[in-house]
Amino acid sequence: MSGNSASSVIDFLSIVERLKRTKRTGWINSGIKAPESIADHMHRMGIMAMLIDDRTIDQAKCVKMAIVHDLAEALAGDITPFDGITKEKKRELELAGMQQILDTLGHSPQAQEISALWQEYEDNATPEAHLVHDLDKCEMIQQALEYEQSDSTQLDSFFESTRGIFRHPQVQAWVDEIYRRRQLSKNVE
Repeated sequence: MSGNSASSVIDFLSIVERLKRTKRTGWINSGIKAPESIADHMHRMGIMAMLIDDRTIDQAKCVKMAIVHDLAEALAGDITPFDGITKEKKRELELAGMQQILDTLGHSPQAQEISALWQEYEDNATPEAHLVHDLDKCEMIQQALEYEQSDSTQLDSFFESTRGIFRHPQVQAWVDEIYRRRQLSKNVE
């Protein structure tokens, strides 16, 4: 039998399960009562990647990249810029997490694909990685808007941290709509 053993797959799935239980740190730090998990975030990003209509982008690759881009956080944790951990240390922790994932899956072809997609996202040098980075931040501000509405709170810092960074025209149109809806909800208050 080629690929991963049943034991290594179940071990890997137990690592992945941590993403379902780990709440996103930025929302916890902002006082959100029922914050999304890392897995919730990655799932919606995968759906968002499916909605992109751009023949110059490898859409299937983007969907896969979206669902693995935060995979190392299952072991490293969800570290934000405000946690007092340097970018270098965060990178070191995430690389160690990805190495543990590779080891768990026995460096199989599937593990190599997961690792390559994760590394491509980290390097942010391809059109697909650029798009998935856009989706990452777009999903975050969509979630911020939803939390502003559900929790009657203001999450300006999430919007400010992403202003002007979006590259893909379709994602930019989504972002414009998010901002339009945010402004409408503020006008209603």
